[in-house]
Parts: sequence; C-alpha cells; structure tokens
Amino acid sequence: MLRRYLDVDVFTDQPYRGNPLAVVVDGDGLTTEEMQRFAHWTNLSETVFLLPPTDPAADYRVRIFDPMNEMTFAGHPTLGSCHAWLVAGGTSRHADRVVQECGVGLVTVARDSANGRLAFAAPPLRRSGPLEPEERADALATLGLGEADVVDSAWIDNGPGWMGFLLPSAEAVLAIRPGATTRNIGVVGPHPAGSECAVEVRAFFPLNGLTAEDPVTGSLNASIAQWLIGNGTLPADYVAAQGTVLGRTGRVHVHRDAAGDTWIGGAVITCVEGTVSL
Repeated sequence: MLRRYLDVDVFTDQPYRGNPLAVVVDGDGLTTEEMQRFAHWTNLSETVFLLPPTDPAADYRVRIFDPMNEMTFAGHPTLGSCHAWLVAGGTSRHADRVVQECGVGLVTVARDSANGRLAFAAPPLRRSGPLEPEERADALATLGLGEADVVDSAWIDNGPGWMGFLLPSAEAVLAIRPGATTRNIGVVGPHPAGSECAVEVRAFFPLNGLTAEDPVTGSLNASIAQWLIGNGTLPADYVAAQGTVLGRTGRVHVHRDAAGDTWIGGAVITCVEGTVSL
C-alpha cells in the first residue's frame, strides 16, 4: 500500500542543517513489527507514524521509533510530526494549538504565526536530583572529564533517561570527544555574553556498542531548560545551539511562561515529500 511520506528537518530553517525525521502520514493498519522494521530501514534517529487519536482531547496520535525500539516521547519528532500533520491538511480545534497524543500522554504544540515556529510544552521530569557517584564517575570517564571540569550535574530524565552535565563554557562542550557509553548523556555550557545563542548543547547515546551524537535534541533541551531555568542558572528565554560539531546549525528556542510551563520551539521544513510502500 502506498502511504504519504515526508522527510522533514527540525530545529532549523535551512535544509539539511537540523535533525531529520521520517514521517509516515497514514500509519493506520500497520503492526508494531512493520513500523519498527521500517524505522530500522530508514536508519534515522527517529521515524514516526501518524494515527487517529484515541483520546478525544487530542488532534492526532503519533508513534515514535528509533532504529531498534519504540519511544514514549521525543522532542524533534513531536515538532516534526506536528508539521507533517499540518502539511497533510490536519485541522486543529484551536488556531494556535495542536494537541498530540503519544506514549507519555497529551503534549500541547503551540503555533507561532509571527515566525512560523512550533513549540511543545515540555513534559514533567520523570527523574531528577543528584547523580549517584558511580553513575557520575562512569559518565565523566565517557566524556573524558574530571570532577573539576564540571560545574553541576543531575538526572534530567523526561523519558529517554538523560544525565545532564553543566560545563563552564561552550568551548569546553565543543571540545569533548567521547568514549563508549551505555547511557544517554547531555552536556551544556554557556556561550560568552552577547552571543547569538546562550548555550551550546550536545547529546550522546549508545548505538551498536559505540557512542553516537544526536544533531539536535528536543527532549534533552527540554530537560536542560527545566533543570537550569529552575535553579536560576539560565534565564526564562534563551536560544540554544546544537549540532555544531556535526556541521549542523540547530537552534532551539526556549521560553518559560508565567504559568511555569517550559516551551521548546524551533523551525521545521519539509525536505522530501512523496509516497512509501508499506
């Protein structure tokens, strides 16, 4: 069966400079095994399938897969799937909001008509607080860092299991050359005052016994914002850069509103559109 298909680039307004996402617009009738097989074939960090919602409060439902597993939530698939749903003719109940149903429940995506960006409301952290000494030591060894190289660290897990490390500068973040890891590790450091972006972010995760780096990571940026805005390290509004080492120009727009919700936003553009046989 031919199904509508898009490759979109998330957290960028320049084609092929953000984080790509494969989107099967009509996932109805596909089994979990078929979805996983296709996600393994695309070999992108995530592939998503759009489905009718099961919750009456949602506009659409999404299932998210990496090449090996299904995920309950991820940030760039949230924005990318919303973009694809709108491109495919989806109409939300509210002009400036779309409600996505996924493994963690309902996630609200805001539409900014002024700049065309989408932003999702960050889900609550599932795990927070200090890292255990052994976990921290193992992660520091992976990053090639010592205790004196780190300003702060914490569990910042909103689904993928992120461990967060704050370094003293963006330069220190960009200098990391990681070893093998079995954990999902996020690293952040500030750019000099007056720079285009407030911080530099990098995301490392295990893949086939090696360490891979994600180009631009919505879930990590969401948990970093909740952690560092929450403790006063970062302001309520800022822009994060990610993907620099990989030749990408990811830009993540962060906003903490008066109600205390953290919004993670960015541009999304369509790079490939057609059909796929599934």
